[in-house]
Amino acid sequence: MKGLINFFKGIAVGIATLVPGVSGGTMSIILGIYDNLIHSISSFFQDWKKNLLFLGEVALGGLLGMACFSSLLENALIRYPYVMKFFFMGVIFGGLPILYKKAETSKDNGSGIVYFVIGAVLVLAMSSQPTAVTTLATSTGILSIIFLFIAGIIIAVALILPGISGSFMLLALGLYDVTLNAINTFNVPFLIPLALGVFVGTVATTKTIEKLLQKHPRKTYMLILGFILGSLVEVYPGIPAYGEVAASIVAAIVGFILIFWMSKKEFQSEN
Repeated sequence: MKGLINFFKGIAVGIATLVPGVSGGTMSIILGIYDNLIHSISSFFQDWKKNLLFLGEVALGGLLGMACFSSLLENALIRYPYVMKFFFMGVIFGGLPILYKKAETSKDNGSGIVYFVIGAVLVLAMSSQPTAVTTLATSTGILSIIFLFIAGIIIAVALILPGISGSFMLLALGLYDVTLNAINTFNVPFLIPLALGVFVGTVATTKTIEKLLQKHPRKTYMLILGFILGSLVEVYPGIPAYGEVAASIVAAIVGFILIFWMSKKEFQSEN
């Protein structure tokens, strides 16, 4: 039963990863699997069977979420941008109370306010940068492969750090549209070097984060909280059009209640 729950949580993380401004790391924290993901990746060989099973459940869900919902999500964001963005804002807000409680119940000293501010400022600074004009050549030459590998490493950092959207990083690198198209058309020559870069970047980043969570949990959680709140500026689409106000508000409320309830249950089961 737990494996099935992890699978569905993976689907949610995969879907969130596709939305510009919404972080897969944020979604995994909200759903209560972030710490386990970090530990399973960084300490994989300490108990590889258990870690492989957990990562397989989440990864399979994530891949399925991206493969099955990329086209649907792309169309929904085009047709109902305010409703969808407000729903994701509700989802993010719904996970914040439990994350703050995690920070407050940590045992290390200090309020962590400075780290919260640093996290928010970093994400705000990144989201204020103009989108890069870099575009990927359609050729399968060595330069294209190297570029995709390096881009994958950069994207991995964004995927692991909550509040920094992997999709936003794709936009900044000029790869968002072409990556969605590659997923929809299963363009293997494009996806393999990108995926290898993501793998290498993920392993390197998770080891650093796990050490921080072990030695400075409160400060790390407050930094993450700053990342997430700072990312809301990128997610917020502006005031909805008159005909979408009610639907956008309802979507935000539904997102908040759903994730608050799920994250509260997860927090209670951990304590």
